[in-house]
Amino acid sequence: MKTLAVMSRKGGAGKTTVAVNLTLAARAMGLRAVLADADPMRSAHEVLKGREEAASMLFETSASKLFTLTEASRRAGVELLIIDTPAAPEADVAEAVKVADLCLAVARPTYLDLAAAVLSVAVIHRLGRQGLIALNQCAPARAGVEPPSVMKAFEALRFANLPVAPTAVRARMVYQTAFAQGRSVLEIDAEGTAAREVRDLFSHVWRRLNGERPAAMRSANDDMGRARASAGLRLAPSA
Repeated sequence: MKTLAVMSRKGGAGKTTVAVNLTLAARAMGLRAVLADADPMRSAHEVLKGREEAASMLFETSASKLFTLTEASRRAGVELLIIDTPAAPEADVAEAVKVADLCLAVARPTYLDLAAAVLSVAVIHRLGRQGLIALNQCAPARAGVEPPSVMKAFEALRFANLPVAPTAVRARMVYQTAFAQGRSVLEIDAEGTAAREVRDLFSHVWRRLNGERPAAMRSANDDMGRARASAGLRLAPSA
C-alpha cells in the first residue's frame, strides 16, 4: 500500500480539492483508493458523503488515529491511502507526514501561499520523508504563455529543496460544479482540460510513490532560465 499526505499550512490553497480529485482519479484508474479526512473542517466528507460508495471510500479521522487507520487499510488490501491533512497545529501535520510515503504540498501562486509551502517543506525534511510541491488555482496559460504569477511561483519554488510537479492545476469553475454534485472533474467532463490536469498530476504522483523518476515534462519550469531576470520573487531555502 502507498500513502499520500496532501498538505498545506495555509487555508484556501485547495488542499481538499486536490485530495478528493486525486482519490477519485485513482479509483477511476482501477486502484483501490481511500481518502482519510483528518482535517477538522471535514470538507472532504462534505463533498463525498452522498456517494454510494462513501462508507468504503471515506474515513473521518484525526491525527492521533492515522497510524491505526494506515495499518487497518493495509490489512484490508487498500492500494492507495490519501490523507487530507489539517493545516495546523504542526504536531498534527507531523503525524500525517510520518505515515506518508510521499507528501504533496499544495500552494497557490501567491507570496503567502509559497511562504506556507516552505513551512510544509521544513516539516517534510525534518521528518525525513519524500515530498513534492503542486501549484494549484493557477491562472490558465494564454496562447501557450504562462501568466507572470505562475512563472514567478515556479521560479521561487526552485529554492524550496523539493521537486515541483510539472502540471499546474488551474483555477476553473468546473471544480466547484463537480463538488456541488459530490463528484470529481473527471466525472463531470472526462475529456476536459481540468480532467486532463488531474490525470497528469495523479500519474506524476503515482510514479513517485512507486519509486520511479518521472520523465521530464514540458512546463513553466522549462522557461525559468530565461525568466530569472524578471521573476522578482525569491524564497529562502528551508532549514
